[in-house]
Amino acid sequence: MTGQYEDFYGHVIDGKETESDDGRRFTSVDPWQGHAWAEIAEGGPTDTDRAVGAARQAFDTGEWPRMGHAARGRILHRLAALIEEHAAELATADSRDMGRPHAQALAKDVPRAAANFRFFADHARLTAAEHLPADNGTHVYTRYEPAGVVAAIAPWNFPLMLESWKIAPALAHGNTVVLKPAEQSPVSATLLARLALEAGMPPGVLNVLHGHGPAAAGEFLVSHPGVDRITFTGESATGRAIARAAADRLTPLSLELGGKAAGLVFADSDLDRAVTWSVTGAYLNAGQVCLAGSRIYVERPVYHAFLERFTAAAAALRAGDPADPGTDIGPLASAEHHTKVRGFLDRLDGGPEGRLLAGGPDPDDPRLVRPTVVVDAAEEAAVLRQEIFGPVATVVPFDTEEEAVARANGTPYGLNAMVFTEDLRRAHRTAGALRGGTVWVNCFFVRDLRAPFGGVGASGIGREGGTHSREFFTEPKAVVMDIAGAIGPEATGAAR
Repeated sequence: MTGQYEDFYGHVIDGKETESDDGRRFTSVDPWQGHAWAEIAEGGPTDTDRAVGAARQAFDTGEWPRMGHAARGRILHRLAALIEEHAAELATADSRDMGRPHAQALAKDVPRAAANFRFFADHARLTAAEHLPADNGTHVYTRYEPAGVVAAIAPWNFPLMLESWKIAPALAHGNTVVLKPAEQSPVSATLLARLALEAGMPPGVLNVLHGHGPAAAGEFLVSHPGVDRITFTGESATGRAIARAAADRLTPLSLELGGKAAGLVFADSDLDRAVTWSVTGAYLNAGQVCLAGSRIYVERPVYHAFLERFTAAAAALRAGDPADPGTDIGPLASAEHHTKVRGFLDRLDGGPEGRLLAGGPDPDDPRLVRPTVVVDAAEEAAVLRQEIFGPVATVVPFDTEEEAVARANGTPYGLNAMVFTEDLRRAHRTAGALRGGTVWVNCFFVRDLRAPFGGVGASGIGREGGTHSREFFTEPKAVVMDIAGAIGPEATGAAR
């Protein structure tokens, strides 16, 4: 116990959990209880130097980059097992930090975090490199060597799961990591680092640096000359700031940013499935999902039938205490974010901004925003243009496939989209025409960790997943060998 708070969570640097050099701390606020429940070390420039320095030393002189895929994989598999053993504690941390329903964190997020470590441990070991024998007596092959020190900055909406998505491939390929979790959801990162040390990960390989963003730990980290890669998930404005910092040092970066996904429901779709998946897409994690399908375009012949079923399904979701196993939607992650989401809803006056059909702020509990359905919004309305990151969906009719695709693409974002149709040709046609990194057909949020994940436009730069993660977290090197002893200087520069 530390003062009035239940626990203290420090940085984890070079294998030790520590205070900040200046002793500063901040608090994590439980959005349901409305009060701080834990104290966290608040990192400054010297703490950033310590964390990056530890990662640098572990990379430059330590065993981790040199022990090979199989040995690293065994440690990552042990870490995955420990994550499963400590599932309740990890789920509680995320639930208390940002309001994620505990039952969902326990059933979905923790198993996915463990799966991320297992997948990338095996993928790094089993994925083939290129071998290019040639008829001129040379043999060319590719080595995928670890890039160095990775700065991984995770968001607050799925803390543990997205922390693992970033650090698992980086570690599997032999890099060392400085993880900065979001200041709103810091606790699971410290717990994860403790488990990594218990699994046998050498000191300095996985470091956790807590703190805020601008003019604080986040900015110090992405600007640090000892960082070789930056991976960030979060809002687009922050991504732009990180890109500017990285540009000064030409640091490669991967940015998974905001989204404003559309779902296209055609008249020939299985309407029950379309409703079920659209509800999931709009309201999963209280809509605090970059992939959220918050813009739903429905072909006019089934518009009213879809709207009736969708509204009823949204109203059936239970909003409340995240500790209650029956809760579908918890509170928004912070009071600040609650105010932002309510600001969008306060604009709904029945004019061009749209009309509130169902849901909205809970009149009986100011902590909650109920699953919200908005209709009659003009195409330039804020609810259709801006990322709300809350449980708010707009439902809009359309008349033609071309119109639907144009509306779906009419946004600066390009992370993902959904299509609901039983017409195979239309499914392929629209999947190709939609602008985004992922298109789900008759489903949502189904992931294959081998597939590329990322967005275009304001939704980010780069892709991660499978071999795409290998490309980002390594430095591919071509090795050219004259195995016949017959190549002379005259062949220099010759192209094949």
